[in-house]
Amino acid sequence: GRGVGGTEQSSVAHIYGIGDVLHGYPELTPVAVQAGILLARRLFGGQTKAMDYANVPTAVFTPLEYGCVGLSEEDANAKYGADKLEVYLTEYAALEHALPHRAEGAGFAKVLCLKEDSERIVGMHYLGWGAGDIIQGFAIGLKLRATKADLDGLVGIHPTVAEIFTTLTVTRASGQDFGAAGC
Repeated sequence: GRGVGGTEQSSVAHIYGIGDVLHGYPELTPVAVQAGILLARRLFGGQTKAMDYANVPTAVFTPLEYGCVGLSEEDANAKYGADKLEVYLTEYAALEHALPHRAEGAGFAKVLCLKEDSERIVGMHYLGWGAGDIIQGFAIGLKLRATKADLDGLVGIHPTVAEIFTTLTVTRASGQDFGAAGC
């Protein structure tokens, strides 16, 4: 059988499924490793903590990296409705790459917020250098139900590309240009 709920227990009492065998869960090696560790601790260590499959950060290590945590814009629209979301976005040219190469639009950042829940962040997306490292750091914010106001209250380290998340002001709904800005 397939995994059932948060226990990963199949329809057969002594058989469990973790990792890629679970339908609809992230198919990522670190997820399977963590799920295995937690399952072993539940079965043999007297612990009760199960794998939290929500808000697992991931990255694609292409020449210009992509990282995300939480919902995609499409999934957030389907789950909550487009009218319930505020989507903050920007293109940017990282300072260390913009000056010597005159690059424009070398990166992209997007934060999806649920309007009716104090703009709670439900997804973050980043295209640019160090995406895996940057998204990894913000993933805890989603697990702790961070809001856009929490991001706005952070003091960004300058000049870093991660600080772009502390200065997002343009929303998709505003229709304003979200074109390249330096960071």
